[in-house]
Amino acid sequence: MADSDSDEDLKRAIQLSMQSVEPQVKASGVQVQRNNIINLDSDDESTTDEFDTKIRSLDKDLPEPEAVSIAVSTGMLGLDRKAMEQERLARKRKASISPPPHRKVARYNDSTSKVSISDSAAEKVLPNKQSTSHALPSLNYPSSLPFPNGTVKKTWLFGYPRQGEDIKIEEILQKDDLTLAVLSSFQWDAEWLLRKLNTKTTQLVFVMQADTTETKAQYRQETASMPNLRLCFPSMEGQINCMHSKLMLLSYPSHLRIVVPTANLVPYDWGETGVMENMVFLIDLARLPTPQSMSQQKMTDFGDDLIYFLQAKGLDQSIIDSLYHFDFSATRDLAFVHTIGGAHTGDDEPWRRTGYCGLGRAISRLGLRSNDQQALDINYVTSSIGSLNLEFLSTLYLAASGDDGTKEYERRNVTLGKKDKDYSTQMKRKTDAQEKLRKEIDEGFRIYFPSQDTVEASKGGPSCGGTICFQRKWWESPTFPRQLMRDCKSRRGGALMHNKVSLLPQVMSNFSTPPTPSQFFL
Repeated sequence: MADSDSDEDLKRAIQLSMQSVEPQVKASGVQVQRNNIINLDSDDESTTDEFDTKIRSLDKDLPEPEAVSIAVSTGMLGLDRKAMEQERLARKRKASISPPPHRKVARYNDSTSKVSISDSAAEKVLPNKQSTSHALPSLNYPSSLPFPNGTVKKTWLFGYPRQGEDIKIEEILQKDDLTLAVLSSFQWDAEWLLRKLNTKTTQLVFVMQADTTETKAQYRQETASMPNLRLCFPSMEGQINCMHSKLMLLSYPSHLRIVVPTANLVPYDWGETGVMENMVFLIDLARLPTPQSMSQQKMTDFGDDLIYFLQAKGLDQSIIDSLYHFDFSATRDLAFVHTIGGAHTGDDEPWRRTGYCGLGRAISRLGLRSNDQQALDINYVTSSIGSLNLEFLSTLYLAASGDDGTKEYERRNVTLGKKDKDYSTQMKRKTDAQEKLRKEIDEGFRIYFPSQDTVEASKGGPSCGGTICFQRKWWESPTFPRQLMRDCKSRRGGALMHNKVSLLPQVMSNFSTPPTPSQFFL
């Protein structure tokens, strides 16, 4: 059966699954919205490349914002399992009548469940449903890569001219060559996403939040007819109440693409409605020639922290192990900073590796640590703001200077007893340090967030600003740092920004080609 036939079958299966029914709210707290987007936490975000020519023809196929289809799926993932199973059986019958041409396939060793490639190492293959391994085959070392040193781009935005600084999700995924995709997101539109992928030739792993056993079972049931799709559910135990990470690991015959977007896997975050822009970091890492691999001792800090994060997420170990088949040397001057929910204790000090402590540790290891006499100039762009206060901003400020949490802890604790003759001296030193820190934050910390006027004047208006989150009660709190707030306006006039980025000019000036002020904001 030809690939085009499979694509058409998939399209029909998806169309069958899109039934007009009323929205439902599951007991697990997962809400199915009218726009077919899975909202996993109602408290947050609820409401001129070398391959550009290949993708450019997609522009004309995208609908006008007014014509974007709004439908409600019968399932939590936007998939009708019964209809998709019927389509799978239909494809099987079709294949028995019209057998496909001979193709090179992968052989499986049942005792190890490992994939071995027959005839051609570059053949794209899928494991059977029983296989538990996603280890990737070793392929030829490439002569060039699209993004070998890493780059940051804006997401493409419908209705705005392209000037070589934006990128579409299709250009990121490059589905025709994609062999495996690990996708993590907070919000999902599965029906939309599957249209961006070749589900016949690409292995898929979706990393999703599922609070309960019932929710996990529901997701697995809805995807049971998709043999090349696996689901990964990070731990939601203890203090963890949200899985908000956005990450893509995209494997191709020649390289691995690591993508860190601010966008969820929904169409409006990727510019298809023309109202919301995001940003994305991506880097391509060459596949090492067989049988070479990177040892754990030679893995970069970036790679180590990526692996640490993936292990905490519970990702299949065979996928994690296959990362050593790629050359991470281009990441030696980069850091992968993450947040892992829950309490972090132990002899190996895991608290240093994540959150704001991990940020400070990363800055220090990159040789960008600031001294106590150097005030920072921080520009923080965000799309969601909570109950901010000076205490929290102090932790971020110290982390940006390279503190791994130690100084921040000592700042909040006086170790000497009241009877100690040096107690008053220690208290004065602490008070002076806090006052100095407060002054530096007041003078050098700016938070960019769209004002009410900016949202109302935007292309989509207030009704399209649902993922730009703030509450009046926080603004009116006496401890909220109003003096630090600045209005955030996109250079693409009329668009709202869902970006998250912290920029420090004095840190950026340490690089060989420091950016100009006009390049600071995307």
